[in-house]
Amino acid sequence: MGDRLRMAVGVMGNAASVLLYAAPILTFTRIIRKKSTEEFSCVPYIIALANCLFYTWYGLPVVSHKWENLPLVTINGLGILLEFSFIFIYFWFASDRGRKTKVFVSVTCVIIGFSIPAIISALAFHDHHHRKVFIGSVGLLASTTMYGSPLVVMKQVILTKSVEFMPFYLSFFSFLASSCWMAYGVLGHDLFLAAPNLVGCPLGILQLILYCKYRKRGIIKEPNKWDLEKNDEKSKQLQLVTNGGINGKN
Repeated sequence: MGDRLRMAVGVMGNAASVLLYAAPILTFTRIIRKKSTEEFSCVPYIIALANCLFYTWYGLPVVSHKWENLPLVTINGLGILLEFSFIFIYFWFASDRGRKTKVFVSVTCVIIGFSIPAIISALAFHDHHHRKVFIGSVGLLASTTMYGSPLVVMKQVILTKSVEFMPFYLSFFSFLASSCWMAYGVLGHDLFLAAPNLVGCPLGILQLILYCKYRKRGIIKEPNKWDLEKNDEKSKQLQLVTNGGINGKN
């Protein structure tokens, strides 16, 4: 019964995480449409990539016992593909060379930072318990950092009093996913899965509170093409009337 309940919660966690990882699609659709990263930060996606790499490795039979953590592998494997896609789009549309350099260096550090512990865990430890402790400890740090990364955006929201660059769905699904995975970790008596989500839940709630507080401030809308053409036409008419009046006086 306990294993079935844990698996059911894992499936729910998968569903919530799919929504979490897919939530930035709206943001990156905007980036592609405007061909600019604007004030969006790439930090959350780079840290999320690190988290997905470690927990995919954690769930594989190399570290875990057989396929006891299959839900981890499926969702984090998907997360790796999505995060790489988002980072590539961000890199492609980044406005300046300095920002591109930071993204490239950060991703390189993440890949190296993952590869070294993964190799050590496979070669230096010869049982699942010690591998789980080692990779779980590193993954714990990456996961806690992932849930803490929105603090940068939250600071921006407080300073600008605008939620334009903190999408609601990203905050909501982050809270939902962290709640499910916390329950999954508790049911499996797995500290390395439960602990980071104990941080994620309160931070998710805090993001939602900030969103509710500042959402009424509104998002500055750009004038559409029709409005611009209409205003331009009015300006031309006004100019003709003004010129006509001046010529009449002369």
